[in-house]
Amino acid sequence: MKRSAFFISDSTGITAEVLGNSLLAQFEGIAFEVHTVPYIDTIPRAEATVERINRAAADDGMPPIIFDTIVNKDIRAVISRSEGFTIDVFGAFLDPLEEALHLRSSLNVGRSHRLTTNSAYQQRIDAIHYALDSDDGGIRSQYEKADVILIGVSRSGKTPTCLYLALQYGIYAANYPLTDDDLDSNQLPRPLRPYRKQLFGLTIDPERLAAIREERKANSRYASIGRCEDEVRLSQSLFTRYKVPTLNTTRYSIEEISTKIMAEMGITRRVSGVY
Repeated sequence: MKRSAFFISDSTGITAEVLGNSLLAQFEGIAFEVHTVPYIDTIPRAEATVERINRAAADDGMPPIIFDTIVNKDIRAVISRSEGFTIDVFGAFLDPLEEALHLRSSLNVGRSHRLTTNSAYQQRIDAIHYALDSDDGGIRSQYEKADVILIGVSRSGKTPTCLYLALQYGIYAANYPLTDDDLDSNQLPRPLRPYRKQLFGLTIDPERLAAIREERKANSRYASIGRCEDEVRLSQSLFTRYKVPTLNTTRYSIEEISTKIMAEMGITRRVSGVY
């Protein structure tokens, strides 16, 4: 079954998107075609969005699901006249919160994205620079600053996980790719030996690894299932020998991988996640 879903906001749309995706993910039997529509902050823009929603309703033969975080009541009223099923995210939570706190909310557009302090913003930037500088075994002299050093074979998810940890939580995450020499020797690479406590291994099912590599280098030895099976087996042997905590990334999203690493390693976020 196919359904359309709209995340509509008078700001970035990130809040509606995060909450909406989390809820829609619970319905595995439906293929959702999602549309994020940010900065709907005027009546004409709201009316144009209603036209998009109604076209989707006609194409699907069913009302689209709408998650909106629009503060302005007049604009929200326009959206509510569409042929979609609307969930007013702020309205669902602000009313009971106002009652519990005995205080009216400020109803400021984009308020949730202005809560980050300058120091928290700078922490994210510094962590991102660190992840980029130390990516793929780069600038090893900075490893003493790392909260975690991800190790694993090529294309096991190290780089995107490092960047996500940096952007979302201000974590200093480096990564080191295991080479053929590392795997054949079954020895922990020399640059990593002083930092055993910061190491975390990422592994992956060989079939999935081969598929990822095939997209990058089709019909190559690098992408062959035999090569992938050998690398995964040898990397797991290395992790076991040196008691490196490990996660198989095959069936997890970057968000889940990052959260599991932080929990396993006891890493405390330096800044709150971006929403």
